[in-house]
Amino acid sequence: MRIDLFLKSSRIVKRRSLAKELCDKGMVKINGKTAKASREVSEGDEIEIDTLTKYLKVKVLEIPKEKNISKKRARELYKIIEERKKDIREIIDLL
Repeated sequence: MRIDLFLKSSRIVKRRSLAKELCDKGMVKINGKTAKASREVSEGDEIEIDTLTKYLKVKVLEIPKEKNISKKRARELYKIIEERKKDIREIIDLL
């Protein structure tokens, strides 16, 4: 499954277009390497999303076979390894 579709299906990101945009801007990594929106994701992969205000690292537990997934089921597709909001000093350093 493509990374942009996985991020949307798992509800990590609300819209596929936003997932694609994050990938295009280099904010998404799979196993430490910058990922394009079309990059395939597999079980066991680690996904990092590093935006201006938040950092999220998850491990893919399962790739869904169906398109429509419930909220409960979506949460079972991944495990959060690390999640943190960036404080104002980190944001200013990035600018």
